[in-house]
Amino acid sequence: MATPKVGNKAPVFKGICTGKGNVDLSKLKGKKVVLYFYPKDNTPGCTTEGQNFSDLYKAFKKEGALIFGLSRDCLLYTSPSPRDGLLS
Repeated sequence: MATPKVGNKAPVFKGICTGKGNVDLSKLKGKKVVLYFYPKDNTPGCTTEGQNFSDLYKAFKKEGALIFGLSRDCLLYTSPSPRDGLLS
C-alpha cells in the first residue's frame, strides 16, 4: 500500500479503540476525520502531540471532525490517557 498523503482519502480500515470499542472507517464516510499517527504511548513527543489535539478538541468538534490517534502499541500495554476522550 502506498504511503497516504495529507488531504488524500484514507484507506478503509477497522481498529480497536482504547476504552471506546471499535472503529470502522467505512462507517464514517462523508464525515470529517482526522487521523494522527504516533509511534509509542506515554513518551514525551507522543504525549505532547496527543495533548495538542486535546487542547484543540473543541475547535475540531465545532467543525464536525472526529479525531483518532493511531499507534502500533498493543492495547494490553496501553494505559488510558486524556486523548482517549477524543473519540466522540
